[in-house]
Parts: sequence; structure tokens; C-alpha cells
Amino acid sequence: METLLPACSASSPASASAAPPGMSSSSPASPAPADAAGGEKPTAAPYGSWRSPITADVVSGADKRLGGIALAGDGRLLWIEGRPEEKGRMVIVKEDDKPVDIIPPEFAARTLVQEYGGGAFAVQDNTVVFSNYKDQRLYKQPTEIGSLPVPLTPDFGAPDVSYAGGVFDPHFSRYVTVMEDRRTSNLNPATTIACINLSGGDIHEPKVLVSGNDFYASPRIDQNKKRMAWIEWGHPNMPWDKSELWVGYFSESGELTKRVCVAGGNPMLVESLAEPKWSPKGELFFITDRESGFWNIYKWVEHSNEVVPAYTLDAEFTRPLWLFGNSSYAFLGKSNHIILTYRQLGRSYLGVLNCDSGSVSLLDTPFSDLSNVVAGNDYFYIEGASASVPMSIAKVTLDKNKTKAISFSIVWSSSPDVVQYRPFFSTPEFIEFPTSSPGQKAYAYFYPPLNPMFQGLPDEKPPLLVKTHGGPTAETREILDLSVQYWTSRGWAFLDVNYGGSTGYGREYRERLLGKSGIVDVDDCCSCARFLVESGSVDEQRLCITGRSAGGYTTLASLAFRDTFKAGASLYGIGDLSLMRADSQKYDSHYIDNLVGDERAYYERSPINFVNKFTCPVILFQGLDDKVVPPNQARKIYQALKKRGLPVALVEYEGEQHGFRKAENIKFTLEQQMVFFARLVGKFEVADDITPIKIKNFD
Repeated sequence: METLLPACSASSPASASAAPPGMSSSSPASPAPADAAGGEKPTAAPYGSWRSPITADVVSGADKRLGGIALAGDGRLLWIEGRPEEKGRMVIVKEDDKPVDIIPPEFAARTLVQEYGGGAFAVQDNTVVFSNYKDQRLYKQPTEIGSLPVPLTPDFGAPDVSYAGGVFDPHFSRYVTVMEDRRTSNLNPATTIACINLSGGDIHEPKVLVSGNDFYASPRIDQNKKRMAWIEWGHPNMPWDKSELWVGYFSESGELTKRVCVAGGNPMLVESLAEPKWSPKGELFFITDRESGFWNIYKWVEHSNEVVPAYTLDAEFTRPLWLFGNSSYAFLGKSNHIILTYRQLGRSYLGVLNCDSGSVSLLDTPFSDLSNVVAGNDYFYIEGASASVPMSIAKVTLDKNKTKAISFSIVWSSSPDVVQYRPFFSTPEFIEFPTSSPGQKAYAYFYPPLNPMFQGLPDEKPPLLVKTHGGPTAETREILDLSVQYWTSRGWAFLDVNYGGSTGYGREYRERLLGKSGIVDVDDCCSCARFLVESGSVDEQRLCITGRSAGGYTTLASLAFRDTFKAGASLYGIGDLSLMRADSQKYDSHYIDNLVGDERAYYERSPINFVNKFTCPVILFQGLDDKVVPPNQARKIYQALKKRGLPVALVEYEGEQHGFRKAENIKFTLEQQMVFFARLVGKFEVADDITPIKIKNFD
């Protein structure tokens, strides 16, 4: 149920500074009036009605996304960049004096393995292999400009075979990758680890190396010896519930003859494995949450088949495996040093681990949120952001001892022109709030309204928009998101909740949602909204909620089963849990069982079965090509609410899947949410020129 980000039907647009790492449960501060440009006193105006230069056009144009990073043989960076202005096309770009596109315009680097994809390309020396979106075939090409892709895998007549998370095999001149074959069954495709020959010009059927389990990830080959590590797991587990790490030994012909289960095979020790990597010395490192419940870095001692900690901390050193290609740590050249990232209490940290001493030297950078990293000898590239810096890639150079950063430069930004809007950025406050369970806390980011040209009326509190993140096994993070600033710069308060079940806080916090989806997440979102009301920060009569995918489910469940919110917006959200289970693709077909429970719970927690309990307006947005949450979910909710007489609107987008990628659709979704809330609960006129769609039972 993970998400991404509006062609058209009758209801579509065509026809109609970093937060501190510590915690605080004190009341969020009210926004202090800021001087307008030129020192003029801010104009007093109703919250929500403020004019802002952060328009929906700016937001949709700035929503470039990253799809992975890798180092070429010349030490330069390659990355996948998603472009809304090209209808979301994912392009491989190479670092140069001016970044250059590697693949031709008719190609896009994106895979559909497990629907969510990720890990769509890999580089060795100056050769790149990537998965092409349209036909899902693998292609090979040099990284030089003007080179043309050459297919490596057969044309099966349809995009029914996909590849992800691949690596080059230096021992046998081949590419080893996770393969998902949907030719026999689209609902239950065969997932294997397969290899594709890179020598010669002939195209052959991929050869299966590992099979028999439900899922595989992260095949990683030792550069020194003929060994491969990989992760595997089976139903009903998700990879963050229980998985196994294996090592296989290649014969002279390239077959896997001997196999050893390194971790995860002990039935008395439940653990989740991730990111196996071979060190330059041929030692296997990986991440597991054994013992402490936090994803930490461990090492395999081959001769005794033991697992020993490399560095442990009550912090998370990786992310849930929704997407292939996670790279939370990397080896610095041929040294015994690892550049690593971890999450602790809502903030990211960056450090260098000396594997000999076991000590970590923390590095200081402008980023407070970090994700993927790739490394050279004395430098590395890191994906990162902060409350004032948009998602970016930076190159960091280290001193000779590899303990300090001596240079930091941005090589790519999702929104390079964003600096002009900095006076309008609301800085989030990391808050801890009490849940409905006595003595238990949960976490969120609160963004107060801020605009240097305006201030609220003296007798008014701002409306609040609560965002429920997708997943639900995911984490909302402290990064500059113009879609959030769109709201706050117009006078809205914005709340991003990491409800129980979110990642970033360890297994115990993650497992709060097991069997309690629709209860814990809903309670936490309502509790946090009430916490802000009681602190005097927001208007109790203007609480709204929005969410995507699983967050859309939490939104709909909050509206059906609680009376906290006055209106809601669901983006490809789940209304019928039983229908969701029936329509689920293989990867998360049992995920929802773990979160919901028995048949009675499926019925009692499905908002569609309790439309009589909805008491407020709802707007729904849905991609018509969505296979994760099919369109019938939104249509069913829409028809039921329309019949009940509640104000409701439905927007459907042709060509959009699970998440909206086209700039015009991102813009339309944002604007229509704003004007919908303004008309129905806002008590203000929006400053933007937005033509609202027709609302059933209202217009």
C-alpha cells in the first residue's frame, strides 16, 4: 500500500532550520508575525486566504523525484530523475559540467517488479544496464553521450517480465537480477534471481539461479570470490516482519552449488534482514533488527558461520523494503571504513564507521534527512534534504583520516529555484504527543502557518490539515516539501503524523499496527489533532485530513469512525479492506491480513460498510491504471456518499497508476483540495484563481 504522486473522465480536469533531535511534548509555538518585504507590517487577513508565490504550478514543476544513484567507472555520478513535465518519465542522468541525459527520449528507466519498483539500473565501469518502462526489457549501453541502448532480454510480446535490483557479475560476464515473471499469472507471478549473459550479441531467455521462495531481493556478488548473498522471504511475512539472508557459492560453470543460511533461519529468533554488501576484503556486512529491535549493521564470520555486530545503536540504519535499491551505507574505496546513515527520533545522522576500531565519527552537513549513499575512495554522494533544503544529491569529500567532511557541494536538486521562496518556508516542530494508550507516546511534525506578507486575524486560529502517510509501514520525514509549504504559506497549519506502525522508531513501534490497522493509526491522528487544539494552536472547527494509499485509508477511517475532522481528501485510498485483499498483487497480498486480522475486523474497519457514520464532506482522487488500489474503491465510496446526501466529489485520471506523476494532475489535485476545504469548512476565500469542480449534494 505504499505510494508515490493529477487523462480523464467526466469528473477529471479535462471535463470539469532543522528540528532538534530531542523530543518535546510542549505546546507548539504560535507563528510570530514576520515583517513583509521591505520592512512593511504584515497585513492582517483570514487564515487560508493569504496570497503566496508558492503556487500549484511551482509545486508540480518542482516535484522531480529520484530513482537511485550509482557511480560510473570514471568516478562520476549517475542518477535516475523523474520529470513531471515529461509525464513522469524516469531519465538516467550523468554528472558533468552540465548534467546530461544518458538514455534517449523514447526510453524511461523504471521497473514494475512488485508494482512499486526501484533498483531499475546498475553501472559497472562505463556500462549501464537498465529496465525500460514501456516493454520492461533490460537494455545495455555505454555511459557516453549519444550511445544507443541494446536489448539484453527477449521481447515477450508484452511487458510481462520485469527486473529489479540487479548487479554485474565480474566472474561470469553476466548481469544478476531479481526477475518477476507474470506470463503465467499476473496475481501470483514467479519471483526468482536470474542471470543474463552480457557477452556476445545474442539474446537468450534469462537463466534462473535461485527459486522456490515467494520473494527475493538484493543479490550481491563478492568481487574477490565466486560467492553471492541475497535476501529472501515468504508469505505471510513482509520483508520487515521476517526474512532470511543466504550466501551461495558458484561452481566453475556459474551454477550455485552450495548454499548457507547466514541469518533469519533460527525459528527462535525473529529478524528482518536488509542490504547485504561485500566489503573490499570480501567480508559480508548486512543490516538486521535481531535482539534490540532496531535495524543495525552486522557482519558474517564465514569460517564459524557466526553473526557479530559491527555497530549497534537504538536507531534505524535502513528503511522498509518497499522499493528495491536501498543503499543506506557504502564502503569507502578499498579501506576498512563505511559511510553510514541512520534515523533516530525523527532525524537522520551521517557518520564514518572504522571497522577495525568499531568507532563512528559523525559528519556535519546541511542535511537533517538522509537516504541513499554511494562512495569512492575519499568522497561519497548522498541523497538528502532538510526543512529548508529540498531533496538533493551532494558530493562530500573527506579528510585523509576519513573522519571529517572538508567539502560539500550540491550536484542535483529536485527544485533548484526554491531559494527564492525561503522567506515563506514554515519550519516544522518535531512533537511528541500522548496517544489513547496510557503512558504511550507518538510523533509528528507540526508546521505553523507562515507568510511574511500576512498574519492571522487577532480573534482567529488557523485551520489544520492533517496528513496521514502511506505504507502504512513507512515514515514521514523532515524535508522541504513545497506541497506542504503551499498550505502553510496560505495560512494553514499542517500536521504530518508518524502514527504507531511507522518506521524510524524500531520494531516495537512498527508492530503497534499489527492487527490494529484502522484503530491505532486513526487514534494517533485524532489524538495529535486534539493535542494541537488543546494547546491553542489550531481551530477545532476547521480540522481537515488528507492521505494517499494506506494514508487514504486512515483518512477515510478517521472520517467514518471518529468525529474529529470536518472534511477529508483521499488520494487513491482504500475504502473496502475485503476488496483490497481480493485485488492485492502478490507482494502485499498477505500484508493487509497482518494489519487487520479476521473477517469480522475486515468488515468492521472498512469505511465503505459504514457510510451512515460519515458526517462531513469528502473529495476523492484516483488513477485509472492503479493496480495496487483499483479505481472501484474510490467509485464505491463516491456512490455511497452521494446516495447518502453528503457533499462529495471524485476526480479520476487516465494514465496514472498508484501515485500521480504528471505535472498537470499534481497541480489539479492540490488546487482542488484547497478550494474544496475552503468552500466547505474554511470560512475564507482562496487568493488563487481556481475553478472548482462540481461537488455533488452541494452545488
